[in-house]
Amino acid sequence: MSKARILIVDDEVSIRDALTRVLEYEDYAVHAAGTGQEALDLLAERRFELALFDIKMPGMDGLELLERARRAHRDLVCIMVSGHGTVQTAVEATKLGAFDFLEKPPDRDRLLLTIRNGLQHAVLSSESANAQRRLGRSLEIVGDSAVLRRALRQVEKVAPTNATVLITGENGTGKELVAHAVHRGSPRAAARFVQINCAAIPEELIESELFGHEKGAFTGATSRREGKFEVADGGTLLLDEIGDMSATVQAKVLRVLEEGRFERVGGSKPIEVDVRILAATNKDLRKAVDAGEFREDLFFRLNVVPIEVPPLRDRREDIPPLVEHFLALYCEREDAPPVEIGPEVLELLAAHDWPGNVRELRNTLERMVILCDDARLGPDDVPFAPRSGAAPVSGGEPAYLAASTFREFQEASERDFLRRALAGNGWNVQQTAKALEMQRSNLYKKIEKYQLNREDS
Repeated sequence: MSKARILIVDDEVSIRDALTRVLEYEDYAVHAAGTGQEALDLLAERRFELALFDIKMPGMDGLELLERARRAHRDLVCIMVSGHGTVQTAVEATKLGAFDFLEKPPDRDRLLLTIRNGLQHAVLSSESANAQRRLGRSLEIVGDSAVLRRALRQVEKVAPTNATVLITGENGTGKELVAHAVHRGSPRAAARFVQINCAAIPEELIESELFGHEKGAFTGATSRREGKFEVADGGTLLLDEIGDMSATVQAKVLRVLEEGRFERVGGSKPIEVDVRILAATNKDLRKAVDAGEFREDLFFRLNVVPIEVPPLRDRREDIPPLVEHFLALYCEREDAPPVEIGPEVLELLAAHDWPGNVRELRNTLERMVILCDDARLGPDDVPFAPRSGAAPVSGGEPAYLAASTFREFQEASERDFLRRALAGNGWNVQQTAKALEMQRSNLYKKIEKYQLNREDS
């Protein structure tokens, strides 16, 4: 592990030498400068994790040096040292980005503790910046197809407003990414983005999750708790899978949308909030309204600006850039060397229907990289690619089209359909059953009948 590099800037030689001896004894890599300009030259030549700046120096003083150094090196931790410190000077240094302020001559233990804290702060800041960068990349909407550009143009138009947005699309298309894009482009971008999956929370708990509860509101409510609406106050709340929300909760959500206030479960005091609502669903809410399963007034309140996210099969030209994007993300996350992929593999991936959409593509690529024998993906690494020795089907058609009877065709096509749906949902039976709108017990029977397992996909 390399030594932390520290820059000492002081016009007094004795102070520079004393600080250098102390820090070198603690195994830091130390450089020293006698003027502000010398310090800037050193900062331009090499990277430092931390710097100690004297405030009173001829020519460029420590505060000017601090301002110029922080402007050029935002991640540099700067500690100010002065024998003439005042509260006003310390406040000014803090405003300019100083990490801490020490009086001269600094106490050795206090000096070393401050430096250790400063270096720890640098590590945490770097890790946070890297995490934010990875998060930002993972939230990118990749592609340049006409249907995707059309959806993104709608995002650009609606994001700066406070309008409610209803995001629709099949499972795995990227509805959550669209919601994040709307939030990032809004005046609320600096505030919280909160989301809740209405289908993943039991009906008896969804009200508490959304609106919070008072102590003693129900068995287990041992303390007051804020709900998602309160947590998202001033920001954005995504109600994911809103088509699965019960009629009772629908009525309460409608009230919040119309009045901007609600009561916690077990409470009577109105709580006012300023929240922008985004809703997402893979269901046709218009049909749900006609079937009496979803409130018509809530549908119209949510459907102010509808954005439909296209399925991957309708934007096949986006598959190559998506492949490149997901492979880069995976290698960065796992700190792995870059993975090469041949054009024949891209052709196979682009020709696939991807019933699980972008999510299925991402999961498939990750599995391919994990299971491949080298750093180059070939046709044999594609799970659904024809294997050598397999019975050929004329024209490259799906295998079930080679069935000799209609019953064989039905069973083969059903097996293939279920296999793809399960793969697209990460082999989560409950999630797949919900997506296919079939009973989970029925899906289990089909899995057993066709002997489906992960190795088939």
